[in-house]
Amino acid sequence: MRKLRVALLHLLPIAGDIKKNQILIEKAVKQAADQNVDWIITPELAVSGLQFSQKIGTKWIKKQPDEWMTNFLALVKSLNMYVLLGCPEKSENGELYNSVFVINRDGKLIGKQRKITSMIDDWSTSGDFIEPIDMENVKIGVLICADAYTTNIADTLLAKGAEILVAPSAWGPGLHGPNGEWEQRSIDTGLCLFVCNRTGEDESVTFWEAESLIIKNGKHLLSHKSKQSAILTFDWDLEKMDLISPDFEVEYIS
Repeated sequence: MRKLRVALLHLLPIAGDIKKNQILIEKAVKQAADQNVDWIITPELAVSGLQFSQKIGTKWIKKQPDEWMTNFLALVKSLNMYVLLGCPEKSENGELYNSVFVINRDGKLIGKQRKITSMIDDWSTSGDFIEPIDMENVKIGVLICADAYTTNIADTLLAKGAEILVAPSAWGPGLHGPNGEWEQRSIDTGLCLFVCNRTGEDESVTFWEAESLIIKNGKHLLSHKSKQSAILTFDWDLEKMDLISPDFEVEYIS
């Protein structure tokens, strides 16, 4: 059996409180490392919160890796695991993106996905590439939140060899909340979907009832929602592409 141990960081970031969010991410990653995980996944924009631009603007966003990211890469290397990190970035041309960075066991940035569906993020530019990322001989396709809304991005990732879909998200229930999109993408592609969502609230969006999910063939294998930050750990069979764990192992972050 090729077993994969994964931790979803179901976090409560504060919009615009970059330092506090960075400290929370570091603490969660260190706690998850004690569970001997292979992968750690954060929600969308874990570093900044979703609606940060209304509070602190965008001038603070830098090219990556910036000073904090450089230190974080060293931390990931010392803990010997892969991390998917949701963080804004500035391009060489000065454009701003809602991105997910993939960091390997050596603390190297080995890939990233920029959010394609960015019309609701008034500060960001739409990404222009869709490529799977190789994480230790497993190709993952990253669907950042609303990138799961239609079938084309997931279908492109599948066509390019993705074996697992990962959805770092900040998507709470409500008028424009998720309504079967993740489930349908798993049916369309035949791929399992790891959804790392968040809790808390931003300026005009609440996430208290938002769920982190493991989905296969349109069915929820595992789900979690909570009022505080939590580490959700599970074991996955990479040969059968199926769940080993009967439930999430939940560890709350005080």
